[in-house]
Amino acid sequence: MTARVGVLALQGDVREHARVLTALGAEVTLVRRPGDLASIDGLVLPGGESSVIDKLSRAFEMREPIRDAIAGGLPVYGTCAGLILLADRLENPIAGQQTFGGLDITVRRNAFGGQIESFETDLVAPGSEPRFDPPVHAAFIRAPLVVEASAAVRVLATLPPAVGGGIVAVARGDLLATAFHPEVSGDTRFHELLLERIAERRVGGAR
Repeated sequence: MTARVGVLALQGDVREHARVLTALGAEVTLVRRPGDLASIDGLVLPGGESSVIDKLSRAFEMREPIRDAIAGGLPVYGTCAGLILLADRLENPIAGQQTFGGLDITVRRNAFGGQIESFETDLVAPGSEPRFDPPVHAAFIRAPLVVEASAAVRVLATLPPAVGGGIVAVARGDLLATAFHPEVSGDTRFHELLLERIAERRVGGAR
């Protein structure tokens, strides 16, 4: 069966995710209302402004339904702002900022400074995951950083020591998050991980 993947379409790089998912054979739904969650097998939280997505999710009464979906095991992939939204804790939130939560991590917003401090690098994949050979090449522009992760969280990629190290891709159960934008760089491996998780849940009889 074709995977039905929603992209939260309140703000951010929605079209880029939709394009990658469609190319991988998924059926894409733009999620703007709570009812849109009922028909999807997985959800993408796109990059953008995390504080704006947070405010809009509450204005459109999306926050609690998304939190409930995460708690119910819906596979979710967050990029950049999406990583921030999946974090249980923020090191430097703006006043009143909230997250959906689900990942037992602490995230620092704008960890690398503004656009003039942007950089690109090949990431380090801990362990021997053949999926990440060749290494992921990622660009960091006003990106977040995972500064703390519990033992229950699997680290998928880190920065090389030459640029300071630090965790930039994580997973736990049905949740996956990256501090960068593979949907922009053309690397589809993280979206493929999401689709694989959806397929695994279908085999197990879960929705």
